[in-house]
Amino acid sequence: MTETKENPLGLSWHDSAWIPILNPSNILDYFCERNNPFFDRTCNNESIKMQRLAPEQLTNMTGPEYILLHVQEPILYVIRKQHRHSPTQATPLADYYIIAGVIYQAPDLGSVLNSRLLSTIHHLQSAFDETVSYSRYHPSKGYTWDLKEKNLKDKMAKKENAKEEPSSLFQRQRVDMLLTELTRKFPIKVPSMPAVDAKINPVPEDVKSDIRVDVKIEKPDTPLSQNTRMKPPPEKKARLA
Repeated sequence: MTETKENPLGLSWHDSAWIPILNPSNILDYFCERNNPFFDRTCNNESIKMQRLAPEQLTNMTGPEYILLHVQEPILYVIRKQHRHSPTQATPLADYYIIAGVIYQAPDLGSVLNSRLLSTIHHLQSAFDETVSYSRYHPSKGYTWDLKEKNLKDKMAKKENAKEEPSSLFQRQRVDMLLTELTRKFPIKVPSMPAVDAKINPVPEDVKSDIRVDVKIEKPDTPLSQNTRMKPPPEKKARLA
């Protein structure tokens, strides 16, 4: 009876001692740790390491090997396993991505299609089941649909009230680190304050203290003098034709 192998797409591996010091120069050494379940000890990288040869000798060998394919510092590294046939020809076998020090195997095209198809079938089946729950049968009326707005509103309210899962401490720290790195590379330009118009001459403080404003208040009971009384308008004289 043959034993079924564990699906590598569900595995992950990391070494906490390496994570703080990971960089493009030592990421391959990190991947080639013997405890890593994704590492093949029969590869050319292990042979070169045992013989203490330079990494450039990989192009002169044939067989499986690991290369650093893509780097997006400080969090993402992509390593490819390939079979080398000649110094200029190699066939890709698998890709592995390292996110924050955790190694995963990238899914192949067949696994991606199967996952998408299963997800589509699941959602379609859920839609059909929910649709059937609204159908009603009556001997005199036959089949009818009972779409009650109250039920729909209750379901929408439950979805809105559903609490989102809070982010983990790891996610917050990594996001803060990436934002700090982006802010350092692309500093925010602070707009300069507009210059004060030269036509506007502010009053100095010492002049302000010497200015006195005298407000004259007239009493309403004070009678108007003879000169200030209102004069009637002059009479209009008719013109002679």
